[in-house]
Amino acid sequence: MHIDLLRSGNKSLPQQISETMAQRITSGLLQPGARLPSVRNLASSLKVSQVTVSKAYAELESHGHITCSQGKGCFVAERVRMSLDAGAGWQDGYDDFLPRAQLWRNFDYSKVEYPFHMAAIHGDLLPLDSIGATMSTLVTEQPELMASYGNFQGDLELREVMCRHLQGHGIHLRSSDLMITSGTQQGIDLVARTFVGPGDTVYLEAPSYTGAIDVFAGRGAEMIFVPMDNEGMKVDVLTKLCDRRPPKLIYTNPTFQNPSGVTMSITRRQRLLELARSYRCLIVEDDPFSDLYFRKPPPPSIKSMDAEGHVVYMKSFSKVIAPGCRIACVAAGGNILSRLIAAKSASDLGSPLLTQKAVLPFIARKYETYAEQLRTALRGRMEKAAKLLKQHAPQGVSWNLPEGGLNLWLQLPTASGIGRLHELAEQEGISFLPGDVCYSGEVPSRHIRLCYSQMKEADMERGLRLFLRLLDKHLSSAR
Repeated sequence: MHIDLLRSGNKSLPQQISETMAQRITSGLLQPGARLPSVRNLASSLKVSQVTVSKAYAELESHGHITCSQGKGCFVAERVRMSLDAGAGWQDGYDDFLPRAQLWRNFDYSKVEYPFHMAAIHGDLLPLDSIGATMSTLVTEQPELMASYGNFQGDLELREVMCRHLQGHGIHLRSSDLMITSGTQQGIDLVARTFVGPGDTVYLEAPSYTGAIDVFAGRGAEMIFVPMDNEGMKVDVLTKLCDRRPPKLIYTNPTFQNPSGVTMSITRRQRLLELARSYRCLIVEDDPFSDLYFRKPPPPSIKSMDAEGHVVYMKSFSKVIAPGCRIACVAAGGNILSRLIAAKSASDLGSPLLTQKAVLPFIARKYETYAEQLRTALRGRMEKAAKLLKQHAPQGVSWNLPEGGLNLWLQLPTASGIGRLHELAEQEGISFLPGDVCYSGEVPSRHIRLCYSQMKEADMERGLRLFLRLLDKHLSSAR
């Protein structure tokens, strides 16, 4: 079993081992009943003492992740939710380099009736007919598109359209400063694989986007989470942390943040950029939701203030118009972008040309009008969800109403019992995102994320009423 250990890190070696294995267990990379390496063998492979491994296993057992039996060994506890085929026994001992896979686990709810876990927009609100008609025409009239590799950087015409869109939002750049990616998830992965290595310090908001945590964990980075308030990441706290451990990269989702819904103030954005200049590091600005504001546009992007190329800006379009098309853009300057293009060429030989051409006319001619209509629809759903919370949420449950985006971030009276609540909700056909997956390590969180835009409106209301009754019953039994 491969585990990247930071010998000079802030966490002890037993803690690093136990947290990594716990993440592998909860995200499904280690299956229930799987036999773990013996203390002797794991100590030898990791080049640590047997005492270190014994402490890690004891910690895992105390949290119910594994069971140990004298003379038989240690095994993944059967209670962990899983739907995987056990497969061939030899595969359990075949090493991989995945420390966690929470994003994959978060998408594994195909059978639930009320999928509040997924930060997505229901198909009824998306322009699928328009984009589908364009794609059908392209397949019929330009079938050669399916025989062509696209440009590694992305289709030039689409980059020009996206460039004009970003310029309208104060980001001054040329089409040559953009790269098309298969969603912002690929963009985050390309940045990490290009610029982040084992032991590099990456700062993130606490909580943060699960998919980004998975990526940086996979690179062996030392992730440090910075607390937030209603103005976003606390840059004063970040500054003090950077004095002790200079950053290689700062990841932020500053507008209608996923999962919390918080928007970073203009002052904090400016100070964050100043910090990046001071430490000569990169900021990854992940921006999937800024077009989904409810009342007034959010503050200008950090990229719009970036004159020296410290910000790698990522904008998802498929998130808002057609998630299956997987279209986003990455904006970066000069040598940074050229290295990302090189990384993408090795990753997938360029995003599919057909889907780029399919979304192009809609983004060019219809996107702004559509976005305005979508904002109205999403605001209506958010307000209905907020009304239900106000009427039916149990005592001690709190939340802040977002000014845009797709999610509500609920705080429960206690972190204990959320795992059990998750199991009970699934039995009723309801899913939600537990807050602990929005951190690295075994951080107990009192929060859960609910998305109000993934279902038909009537289903959302019915499912939320059902969940709040279940939550009330669960909290009452715990008192």
